[in-house]
Amino acid sequence: MCGIIAYKGKEDATEIILNGLKHLEYRGYDSTGICLACKNNLVLIKKVGKIDNLIKEVRENKKKGFNFESETGLGHSRWATTGGVSEANAHPHFSCDKEIYVVHNGIIENYEKIKKDLIKKGHRFVSETDTEVIPHLIEEYRKKFSFEKSCQKTFRQLKGLFACVVLDKKTKEIIGARNGSPLIMGIATNGLYLASDIPAFLDKTNKVILISDQEMVHFKNETEYAIKNYLTKKIINRRPILINWTKEEAEKGKYPHFMLKEIMEIPEAIDKSLIQNRDKIRKITLLIKKTKRVVFVGCGTAGHACLFGQYLFSSLLEKNCNFVVASEFNSFINSFDKNTLVIAISQSGETIDVIESVKKAKEKKIKVVSLVNVMGSTLTRISDEVLMINAGPEKCVLATKSYLNQMSLLLFLCYTILNQENKIKKELNSLSKQIASLLKNKNFHLEIKEIAKYLKKSEHLYIIGRGFNYPTALETALKIKEGTYLHSEAFAGGELKHGVIALIEKNTPCLVHFAKDSEETNTLINAMELKSRGAYLIGFGYYKPKDFKKTIILPEIKGVFSPLINIIPVYLLSYYLAVLKGIDPDKPRNLAKSVTVK
Repeated sequence: MCGIIAYKGKEDATEIILNGLKHLEYRGYDSTGICLACKNNLVLIKKVGKIDNLIKEVRENKKKGFNFESETGLGHSRWATTGGVSEANAHPHFSCDKEIYVVHNGIIENYEKIKKDLIKKGHRFVSETDTEVIPHLIEEYRKKFSFEKSCQKTFRQLKGLFACVVLDKKTKEIIGARNGSPLIMGIATNGLYLASDIPAFLDKTNKVILISDQEMVHFKNETEYAIKNYLTKKIINRRPILINWTKEEAEKGKYPHFMLKEIMEIPEAIDKSLIQNRDKIRKITLLIKKTKRVVFVGCGTAGHACLFGQYLFSSLLEKNCNFVVASEFNSFINSFDKNTLVIAISQSGETIDVIESVKKAKEKKIKVVSLVNVMGSTLTRISDEVLMINAGPEKCVLATKSYLNQMSLLLFLCYTILNQENKIKKELNSLSKQIASLLKNKNFHLEIKEIAKYLKKSEHLYIIGRGFNYPTALETALKIKEGTYLHSEAFAGGELKHGVIALIEKNTPCLVHFAKDSEETNTLINAMELKSRGAYLIGFGYYKPKDFKKTIILPEIKGVFSPLINIIPVYLLSYYLAVLKGIDPDKPRNLAKSVTVK
């Protein structure tokens, strides 16, 4: 949550910062702001709403003749936590003397005490945010110490998880620090970057240094930087790494939205999920074989992949297996021991609840395997073993292709343990081709658009699935809620009679996931129970049952593989319904891509 971009170099900082914010908008879009250290002045502009509002304001000021020439600057896209959505609460925030400027991601837990102490010393605050204490605290320390030492003392005083970047107006130096929230440094021929995510500067460089917790980085000029631990003052020498994403992968290209682009990339993404180091696969499968208990940990869409993993490992591997929602992990930790293996799943690798769950597991000497999409993320650094899901950049707030890759990789692990590696590769390659064929079929899209038209005026949608397609039902409800704001709830089909069926009345839309598996008959019986109460049945399956009003016909995929095909029309339905309702599917209200605060 919240996007940070900072630049110090040789080129126009204005355009670099604005472009970086455009690439970070998925992290938060309640407000945006830019701060530029120009030759004889400092420019600060903050706007409520999306980045386009800020860009418009900058363009208009340029036309009026305002000087924006700068080679140093900060930018921020906000997802509101402490303090409502307003220009005053938008970042960057500044000190009383307007010499120190700060952008921040995270939560400062002790800000109220710090603020109270600073007010006693004469400091004036103009926002409701926790962030604003940072520039004021630095200003206070600057009365006695250098810019670097003042920042260091400030970071040491802050409690909570944060990433922040500080600009000194006079010297035009930039200092960034991290403690629990992501911060990545980019090294380019045109200068140095700091950002929350790699896409912010990927069009300029793929050469990055990963900043770790309790570390600060100091940009003295466009080429000279230093990294040190702000607690111990130890100098850190860390080699840059190369990120294999391309700038084209992180752009929309010919598509109107990232969501549609990423849905269309699913077949290629599945194929890439199978590109894994054999030794690493062998090591992880051995861990799974040896352990007595597997616990999956995740949130949101990744949590649904975890639930799929629970069904998969319990059924095929006959493992004692559980899925625990990461935010509830602490309630279960006492039942885990050294004979437990934790499998953590996260697209970003920065989801705070997942990270804290993993840390708690590690404290108990529990081995952790993580499935992650972002190289160098926090989760990749604290886990014992890591598998990259290789979905490529996913910039739409709504996860799509990453979910398919998470399930694909779980299937790959499972069948490899069963000594059926070649079989699973063939099955998944075949599946990706069938998905590609579906996505290229214009009639397939038209049929889904027709369902979207029907649902446009609906107030409620209920979804059922059983067995391996129960996680599919849950993921369906989540995507419809996230993307279209339509109230959607998912249930295991057998639970209908335990209260849910009381909600059904004439023409209530109900979506039914079914497949050619052991649960097919029971699922269709549950559908008839809905029909008898007046439900308008919409099916996602391999044929059209006679009592269904509409059915999206899918390839006949059996058993454990059916969730990968059944979810495809869901993603398109969420997309087309969002567009039909005038909602930007890439940036739904109140949501952000990476949940880095509790």
